[in-house]
Amino acid sequence: MIVDLNADLGEGCANDQALLQLVSSANIACGFHAGDAPTMLQSVRWAIQYGVAIGAHPGYADRENFGRNAMQLPPDVVYAQVAYQLGALAAIARTQGGRMVHVKPHGMLYNQAAIEPALADAIARAVQDVDPTLRLVGLAGSELIRAGERLGLATRQEVFADRRYQSNGNLVPRSLPGAIIETDQLALQQTLAMILNKQVISCEGIPVTVQADTVCLHGDGEHALAFARSLRAAFAEKNIQVRAG
Repeated sequence: MIVDLNADLGEGCANDQALLQLVSSANIACGFHAGDAPTMLQSVRWAIQYGVAIGAHPGYADRENFGRNAMQLPPDVVYAQVAYQLGALAAIARTQGGRMVHVKPHGMLYNQAAIEPALADAIARAVQDVDPTLRLVGLAGSELIRAGERLGLATRQEVFADRRYQSNGNLVPRSLPGAIIETDQLALQQTLAMILNKQVISCEGIPVTVQADTVCLHGDGEHALAFARSLRAAFAEKNIQVRAG
């Protein structure tokens, strides 16, 4: 069995270079919610050095809230902002002899696109118009995945190692208690169940079917590096190969 392990990087955390030696895909912040041009350049260089797939991590222009505040923007504004961010990372990747291969929205842009068809469509159209060969990463079973499929994009359905789920398949909002799984053991159990059994137990105790093409490992957690190593060890024990695809 093969699974992609991705991490959100270039957001100002200290573990980026070490995490890039443990993951297969990097989602690099493009300067709106976090990051800047030099950070993008360094992230791309590390990704190339360690053979990690380069992806864009576009977000809302909301640095003060790390892109985690909901916004109601016209679809054309979202389209333009996403295209702008993708173009920036694609250009930097080209200067280093690399190539951007996927796109994963960040934070509230990602969460809203999971449930809002018009927003999901704006993002998918931007991805298609920038480069139709890019893979679009979104929450498993979400509107973003459906928007990408409607446009003929390759999609990758994502699950989260350390986030709790609602019975409708959406993530528990970070503003609510219990949204984050606090112990590595529980996060490991949930991740393996999603990969091996295609199932996650919601916060209401209801089994939810999920497709786990790629697993998100948050790079900004307190024990991110230790958890990444534990996850890789658990994957090896279950004969799960880690590879971008």
